[in-house]
Amino acid sequence: MLTAVAVLASLALIGWLIYRGVRQQPIRAHTIVRAIAYLTGLYTFAFFLSMDFPLLIKVVVSIVLGAALIVIGATIQRRRSADRS
Repeated sequence: MLTAVAVLASLALIGWLIYRGVRQQPIRAHTIVRAIAYLTGLYTFAFFLSMDFPLLIKVVVSIVLGAALIVIGATIQRRRSADRS
């Protein structure tokens, strides 16, 4: 059900862009980026809800662990570059 909503939202976005283009109205870049971000969030939400619970936990733990490792790596790199200056 949620996947169908995401597909319909994608089609609505494409239709809206075509409508704005035909009427020759300006489209700002931040509006397009925000709409794409909303659609991406909707697809991600639908994808995660379609998973079984143990797999969902593994994916969420992997994402959190990856984010933590990125933060730790960036912190170490920033400290090393500050020490060299």
